[in-house]
Amino acid sequence: MDSPHGAAVTAGDLGLKGPRGWAFRDVTFSAGPGSLIAVEGPSGSGRTCLLLTLTGRMRPSEGRAETGGLRLPRRAAAVRRIAALGPVPGVSELDPALTVAEHLRERALLQRRYDGSLRALLRPRRERAAAAGARIDAALDAAGLDPATLPKAERTCVRDLERLEALRLSVALALIGRPALIAVDDADLKLSDAERAEAWELLRALAADGTTVLAVCSGPAPKDAVTVRTGAGTTESTADTSTTKNSTDTDDEGTADAFAATGRS
Repeated sequence: MDSPHGAAVTAGDLGLKGPRGWAFRDVTFSAGPGSLIAVEGPSGSGRTCLLLTLTGRMRPSEGRAETGGLRLPRRAAAVRRIAALGPVPGVSELDPALTVAEHLRERALLQRRYDGSLRALLRPRRERAAAAGARIDAALDAAGLDPATLPKAERTCVRDLERLEALRLSVALALIGRPALIAVDDADLKLSDAERAEAWELLRALAADGTTVLAVCSGPAPKDAVTVRTGAGTTESTADTSTTKNSTDTDDEGTADAFAATGRS
């Protein structure tokens, strides 16, 4: 698919506080366009909240951040237009009852409705359908998902997909909008070592093609990623383009409370 212009992401002393404490705090790093950014840390350390903050879905309590040169939270709506969510539990989940084809058609229709120009909307139906099909094919190719290999091809229900197949589908859906940044939560959840390597290879390929990738993981993150660690203590990034410091005194409930209290910007 066409190589997009990736979004640079920066944060300085960034923090988000909920009713029961800090979801994350003192996060500082810088990553250029087309970077693979890995948010690494244990469950309950604010990883998902940080991902949603940097994509304009949650409002930080302190510090500063920019995505694609857009200041957060002031330009959160603009950030949401260039930053697409892959799988994020409770926010952008796949419907287990829908088929692969239904998910793809629905996303293509929504994309055409919300970002299509007037000229595109006035094109003949056949041309619009062909353009949507080409966009879907390009997204599937970039995500490494071939529906023909699934048990019932495109008619396969999401509940029948393997974990890595579901991850690829979620990524393909996000790529239909040709975002500058794609965010993926729990990138390595419930994957074998071999599957985890495949998942990181997919995300690395997307970054190499120009899309900035922000991925939450339990660890360890790839050595070539800009690593942002959440959890107790102070750490440094493993990438030359980033330095990270982070301390937190929260747990799973604290992260959930922060989500509920701040909402989506």
